[in-house]
Amino acid sequence: MEFCFKFVFIKLLKKKKLERIEDKYLNFVNSPLGKSVSSKLGLPQPEILDRYKKGQPVIDGSLLIGASAGSVFLNEINNIFNDSKKWSSESEKIKAVVYDASGIKNSAELVQLYNYFNPIARKIQKSGKIVVVGLTPASVSSIDQKIAQRALLGFVKAVGKEFGKGITCNLIYAEANAGENLKSSLQFFASNRSVFVSGQFVQIKAGTNRSATWEEPLKGKNVLITGAARGIGKAIAEIISRDGANVTVVDIPQAEKELKEVAKSLGGDYLPLDITSPDAAQKIAEKYNSTSLDILIHNAGVTRDKRLANMKPELWNMVIDINLSSQERINAYLIEKGVISSGAKILTISSVSGIAGNNGQTNYATSKAGVIGLIEAYAPLYAEKGITINAVAPGFIETKMTAAMPFGIREGARRLSALSQGGLPEDVAETIGWLVNPASQGINGQLIRVCGLALVGA
Repeated sequence: MEFCFKFVFIKLLKKKKLERIEDKYLNFVNSPLGKSVSSKLGLPQPEILDRYKKGQPVIDGSLLIGASAGSVFLNEINNIFNDSKKWSSESEKIKAVVYDASGIKNSAELVQLYNYFNPIARKIQKSGKIVVVGLTPASVSSIDQKIAQRALLGFVKAVGKEFGKGITCNLIYAEANAGENLKSSLQFFASNRSVFVSGQFVQIKAGTNRSATWEEPLKGKNVLITGAARGIGKAIAEIISRDGANVTVVDIPQAEKELKEVAKSLGGDYLPLDITSPDAAQKIAEKYNSTSLDILIHNAGVTRDKRLANMKPELWNMVIDINLSSQERINAYLIEKGVISSGAKILTISSVSGIAGNNGQTNYATSKAGVIGLIEAYAPLYAEKGITINAVAPGFIETKMTAAMPFGIREGARRLSALSQGGLPEDVAETIGWLVNPASQGINGQLIRVCGLALVGA
């Protein structure tokens, strides 16, 4: 009987597997028949995630706020969520939990995490959000507190894998005097915008805080996005435009037709451009010769997969140049010419492959690890100019490229995350929207994985 179920199930998934970018298994196990079959066979049962829809409040449900003894950020947290509906009834589910753990000073006091979360673990609703706030370990002087605050990361990653039901858990580390810079990160992690981000941490520094609204945080900002004719780049353009920005989309001249359509649909502009050409940075600068470029998003990238023994040198050089070297050249030129100046943000795309490596992707993994090196190397230098640079590292994202993968590999990649499914292009875009938010000025040199807490490279 079990074999029969599995045979029918696999045939169902294989049928029409390339007709559209869709997770057939996810839809199947959320149907009445699928729930019954997957339960009997002990198969993963991923939830259909609650994604943000324009006009939603920050928290689409009830919020619970808690804190350890001697916490540092509780007042700021309460002020940030002053208008959110607070959880008050044992009979209702909790949509979001925000817990200030900054007061935990030694390992013995970590029991406060258990004491708080144990009674409410089963009260968090499907696709719920958990956010833990702590002190950046490097910013505290006590050795005991450094250890205890570092321990929060293990708790967050374990909860993200354990609670199930599409629940995510993330950690915000902040310097003690950075409370005023918590808002954009707290709102992002507690909202449906962060639906495919889990087990991650961000470090927030003190400094000048820039305000931004929830609905249109990028209103009036000039944004240029490379590789934006399709896929993740197109989704980035759509989300950034939704958030109020003036968008210019860039892609290779061969994609000009698609690029023009994207720009037209968003009321933006387009620039057909090969970013590896010697004059690419100059052409971008000419585009902004009478105004400023507030946000530069490097999304353009390629894969040319071959095992190293079979790889031609031109495939190695192409991937490194497009995915990494072109970014170095463009950044340097635009900053030198003052096109990117104080208050601006640079965001680039790495990959989980750049963290964990991947069979047949030595060129790609090298380039994406180099992107991480780029943000780490330049963050302190750019900070002196008032510029921030950050990166996101997508895991398995549902695109035409992943839809064309062999069935077994694609299904395995989807299930190798705590959420047991792939992400969508808009999940990457929402994360970028948070990092380029003017109110995220305290975030610099950070890498955020958009991978559903993938088990690979964790």
